[in-house]
Formats: sequence, structure tokens, C-alpha cells
Amino acid sequence: MHILIIGAAGMLGRKLTGSLVRETLDTPTTGGSRTPLRLTLADIVPPAAPEGFPGACETLACTLTDGHALDRLIGERPDVIYHLAAIVSGEAEADFEKGYGVNLDGTRALFETIRRIGLQEDWKPRVVFASSNAVYGGAFPDLIPDDYILTPQTSYGTQKAIGELLLADYTRRGIFDGVGLRLPTICVRPGKPNRAASGFFSGIIREPLNGQDAILPVPETTRHWMTSPRSAVHFLRHAAELDPASLEDRPNLTMPALSITVGEQIEALRRVAGAGVLAHIRREPDEAIARIVAGWARGFDPRRALALGFRAEDNFEAIIQAYIEDECHGRMP
Repeated sequence: MHILIIGAAGMLGRKLTGSLVRETLDTPTTGGSRTPLRLTLADIVPPAAPEGFPGACETLACTLTDGHALDRLIGERPDVIYHLAAIVSGEAEADFEKGYGVNLDGTRALFETIRRIGLQEDWKPRVVFASSNAVYGGAFPDLIPDDYILTPQTSYGTQKAIGELLLADYTRRGIFDGVGLRLPTICVRPGKPNRAASGFFSGIIREPLNGQDAILPVPETTRHWMTSPRSAVHFLRHAAELDPASLEDRPNLTMPALSITVGEQIEALRRVAGAGVLAHIRREPDEAIARIVAGWARGFDPRRALALGFRAEDNFEAIIQAYIEDECHGRMP
């Protein structure tokens, strides 16, 4: 099994790689050998090769608009291709050209390279595309059903919606087996803040837990749809194993998550870590971020994904505990 992860240096790419490596190491050997797994990790910066991985692993720094690099990556005919690379929401809104250059042109270049090489050889990979709930916008119901129309109100959401349409059409034409995952906001993200407009959802939990101040730019009544990095990795891995027939020619799916207000996040943090940590949350309204977030969906009815076996947390305390277990070695910082 050869797996290519594009965007492997990002948070989700690193966690996906770690999950694949752990499973390989934990798999009992048969006749003295494990099931062979080959990894190719690509990103705009060199991804770190996993320590202790017994299989073949190649790392490559490149962009999706680098035709020579794409030929090299896709020419190896991986069985599964994870497309996680993207310019995040806030940056895509601030830099129109860069957002479309990476999120749209890069995606089209990847799909076209798969098509061109697939025409030459008998090869049809599974492609798992990381989309976003930002494909929805405008006036929508409190719980958005699976068949609701896509009306993005940001450049990032527009780029992801176009990517979903491309994925569906290339899948319909038999070029690859595509699965598009509308990922919720991932919380609590480890590491430093990024330029995503949604970054504060993690910041108001992560920084106080580590004794640092965090800025809250929106009202506590703001409601959002989110899940943990642990669940997001489950989504990606489960998508790679789905029977294509189970998707019924609708390859893009809304992932399950938790609909919760910022105030409920803060209350869950108090229950887990005590009232003292809440002093680190500084309320500094930001109209630009509030305007972007106000256009995002607040809740979904993801019955297709649930029927296909996707699962997520059902309370925010579990999301906080997942962060503590995965990033703090199971102990409060």
C-alpha cells in the first residue's frame, strides 16, 4: 500500500502520518514481516520523516503548481492520495491571488496530473480531499441537511466548493475514486496560532491551559461546528476505506461534529481546568473576524456520514481531554 499525503507538514498531515505509522508498528507480524506500507510526504516545507517507521518513506518540498514535482509524486502511482494542502480561510480572504493560486489552481493541477498519468497506465487511486463547511453561507437553517445548496460567502469557501465539484466530476468520469470531506473546525489545535479566521476557537482553550493569554474576538453567543484532531484523523482514514458504491455518486460528505457556543466552550474549560484559567481569555472584538465567522454554518444533520460509519465527540469536555491526552501526555499543563 502506497499512501501520498499532500500537506503532510501541517497539523492534520502530521497527525495522519503518526496514526498510519503507529498502526504499522502495532500490527502483528506474519511470518516475520509486517504488511508493507510506503509513505510519500509532500508539502511546501520539507515534512519530517516519521521516526521508527519500518517501511519506505520519501519526503518532498514542493508546491501543487510545480508540474515537475507533481509528475514525480503522481508518477509513482500511489494507491491513496490525501489532498490536505490549502491556504487557510483568513489568509485566503486577505490574499485573493494566493488563495485561488493554491486552493483552486493547485487542486486542478493535481487532478489533471492524475488524469494524464492514469490515461497512460491502468491505475485509479482513491483521492481524499479536505474540504470545509465554509462551502455554506448566507441564510441557512440551524441544522443544514446533506442536500443543502452550497452558497459560500468567502473566497476560501468558494475555492473549496469548486474543488468539491471538480472532485465529483473527475470521480464521475472514472479518473479516480474521490471522497470529499467537509471538515468541521478542528479544535483544540496544538502548536502556535495560524492565520485561519477560526483559530481563536482553539486559542481560547489551548493558551489558557498553558498559562498564556488568548484573544477572543467574537461574542460568547457565537455558535460553531467543531471536532478534535483525533476525530479528523479518523475521518480521513475511514474515507480511504469506503466502498465507492456506498457513496451513490455523491462523493462529498459533511462530517459529524459538535455544535457549541463560545460560552459553552469556556464553561467546559472551567469544568476541566478550574475557574482560574479563564482569566487568560481577553475579550477584544474584531469586526473582520466576526463578519467572516457570522457567515459560517452553526450546525448540521450529517446523517449520510453517520450512516457510513464516521464518528465524532458528543461533548466539548471530551475534546479538551483529547488535547490533554495527545499533546500534554495525559496531564494538565
